[in-house]
Amino acid sequence: MNPIKTTKMSNFRWVICALLFLATTVNYMDRQVLSLTWKDFIAPDFHWSDNDYGTITGWFSIFYAIANLFAGKFIDWMGTKKGYLIAIFVWSLGACLHAVCGWGAMGLAGGSIVALTTISVYLFLACRLILAVGEAGNFPAAIKVTAEFFPKKDRAFATSLFNSGASVGALAAPATIPLLARAWGWEMAFIVIGALGFVWMGLWVWLYDKPAKNKRVNQAELNYIEQDVDIADVQDRNAEKEEKTIPFWQCFKYKQTWSFIVGKFMTDGVWWFFLFWAPAYFSDQYGYTSDSTMGILLIFTLYAICTILSFGGGYLPKIFVEKYGMNPYAGRMRAMLIFAFFPLLGLLAQPLGVYSAWWPAILIGLLGAGHQSWSANIFSTVGDMFPKSTIGTITGIGSMAGGVGSFLINKGSGMFFTWADGQGSAFSFFGFDGKPAAYMVVFCICAVAYLIGWCIMKALVPKYKPIVIED
Repeated sequence: MNPIKTTKMSNFRWVICALLFLATTVNYMDRQVLSLTWKDFIAPDFHWSDNDYGTITGWFSIFYAIANLFAGKFIDWMGTKKGYLIAIFVWSLGACLHAVCGWGAMGLAGGSIVALTTISVYLFLACRLILAVGEAGNFPAAIKVTAEFFPKKDRAFATSLFNSGASVGALAAPATIPLLARAWGWEMAFIVIGALGFVWMGLWVWLYDKPAKNKRVNQAELNYIEQDVDIADVQDRNAEKEEKTIPFWQCFKYKQTWSFIVGKFMTDGVWWFFLFWAPAYFSDQYGYTSDSTMGILLIFTLYAICTILSFGGGYLPKIFVEKYGMNPYAGRMRAMLIFAFFPLLGLLAQPLGVYSAWWPAILIGLLGAGHQSWSANIFSTVGDMFPKSTIGTITGIGSMAGGVGSFLINKGSGMFFTWADGQGSAFSFFGFDGKPAAYMVVFCICAVAYLIGWCIMKALVPKYKPIVIED
């Protein structure tokens, strides 16, 4: 009697996860080139104020928000392979185009400093628009790919892994971008980092195909991936029957959609605030420029903490599901409540910062780790609640809300910092005067945003309730 042969399960889904991680890393590096070069390299050339920079980062958030409204639907319509390729091509092109803003502004200003400042802001805004349109496709595509390649119980962990690319990108950026800017000029920093996206496109074309069609995924792995799918769904897939989708405007009638919107609106801006303003904060408050050894070490430490701790963010709900028998949504919400307490540490950043700049770096790093863990889980709630055909659309809608929140905090902070700096000791808050007081106000807002967001989400969707599309 011949022994039964068993086929060892392939693990190609983790290669796909690695590609999502790389794309997200490049995404955040492209986004961060400006934040690491504006204060010490670009602002002296164009005479930018905090308000000018706040205008650029704020409107980038609005561009990103509007693009997200359509990006998810675009990814659902175009498909993950082509949609992702188009998205990363557009944002990489936009990233590289920042390099020509300096030459364009100098040529058009005619020697006027006021004109130079104004024209340069508008040129950078144009490039940020292109960057935002492309970058808006990253998370809808990545979340959709995660739903294609991972069962529900593994999605938060997979999402936390690729989403950690945001922290790794933010970690790699301060160690490379200021040095590039100092050695070859800030223009080359945009070109070199932007070109990485074109390299990723080649890997995506070579490696990606849906699990059922991917020659690198064997039947054992396909069975694991589809463990949540019932027999009827498998038969439908084999018959190549397309899954119905929810029309765009009908998405807004579900409380599940509004729960995701609120969670993103309340918290995305916190991450973007620290991403865009942390280098300027250490330069303003402590005198450590972004290309100084201490400035690089502070930002590197901040994002190293984010990166290392955020890896466990997606694993915690898996423990709740497998060890305590919770459904994926309940496990995710339990984990998100825990992570919502991390940002409260931000309340101590300014007070302890009077003793050493290392305290804000460490505490903001812990806040960022809490955000990244929160973010991995809130994205996965979309896959829990909505059919795969609508995941990109819902992700895009929520990301739009996050972009609006980011606009409010970034543009508002730029205006606030400029005003507070002019007020000096006439403006005080918690023992701080002027711009340090303004930083303290914004840190307080960031600290409580997650708990408020979680409470509203829980009120809207208290229990697991997936959306079922009726025929």
